[in-house]
Amino acid sequence: MGIAIEFERKFAMTNINTLDHIQWVGNAQTGHLRLLDQTRLPGEQIFLDCQDVQSVWDAIKRLSIRGAPAIGIAAAYGCVIGAQQNQFNEACEHLATSRPTAVNLFWAIEQMQQVTGGIENLLARAKEIHEEDIAMCRSIGEHAAHLIEELPEDRRGVLTHCNAGLLATGGIGTATAPMYVAHERGAKFKVYADETRPLLQGARLTSFELQQAGIDVTLICDNMAAQVMREGRIGMVITGSDRIAANGDVANKIGTYGVAILAKYHNIPFYVAAPGSTYDFSLANGDQIPIELRDAEEITEGFGNRTAPRNIQTYSPAFDVTPASLVTALITERGIISEVNTQAIREHFASINNDHA
Repeated sequence: MGIAIEFERKFAMTNINTLDHIQWVGNAQTGHLRLLDQTRLPGEQIFLDCQDVQSVWDAIKRLSIRGAPAIGIAAAYGCVIGAQQNQFNEACEHLATSRPTAVNLFWAIEQMQQVTGGIENLLARAKEIHEEDIAMCRSIGEHAAHLIEELPEDRRGVLTHCNAGLLATGGIGTATAPMYVAHERGAKFKVYADETRPLLQGARLTSFELQQAGIDVTLICDNMAAQVMREGRIGMVITGSDRIAANGDVANKIGTYGVAILAKYHNIPFYVAAPGSTYDFSLANGDQIPIELRDAEEITEGFGNRTAPRNIQTYSPAFDVTPASLVTALITERGIISEVNTQAIREHFASINNDHA
């Protein structure tokens, strides 16, 4: 098992856009990947120095780095580390086994495999992937901030599930990007963050980063969403995605499907924000998306506390698939897809050289 060197570093979050939770430290030949260990948030701010491929794989697998775009960025840098050790091809193959659902992981590795030249070019491409994600997140926010700004005064609540924020990306997030941009423009609104069982990404991460950014955020348990909607507090739902099939079916953190059903029942728009690298045109629909299964301990011994009988059977899918019929619109770095179907999605990306098409 690879060993990542841990160290604690306090970071100021007065400017939320400058949080360096994914960094390349040093040059191409001897540098390494530095990651904020998100499993320790919000209580501790611990960074991991990943100096071999296995430590990058471990960080992705145990969710020290998570969120589809961020996983892709980390994997790209991991490929550089593999090249340092003259094991580039082996590194690509190994990193691809870390998490099966997030298509950005495979997209980033494919991008690195297309690089010609030496290790300097590999690092340059990894940094480009990182910078491209920063720009894509900002563009998503610019395209969709008006959805928040135009909410009725009596329903200016935005519900989100899991964490599709800056901690899950290289930039200001996907689902959170419209929130950050609308906040910058002075819009007044409240975010309701589902805690997101069993690993509490909404409680530990989304509420943490939005609070630090000065955005009005209220944490709720997952099973409170229906009541909050019924009370008329929610004007829209927006989530991210780990993979979107050609027809617009959306794989996202487990529990998203239920939120979409609730939104449909209460006539609340349900939006999904994700960059083009999250779309997998090789899959006709969501039935073909591989769903990662997590270890039983995440349910039975969450955060070190046993909450279930020993040897109890568990079933723990990390993601679910929301049918396109429940999605009001898809938000990308190129704009909004208002008709969620195969043809509309393909036309939206027609001018992009998308390797999945």
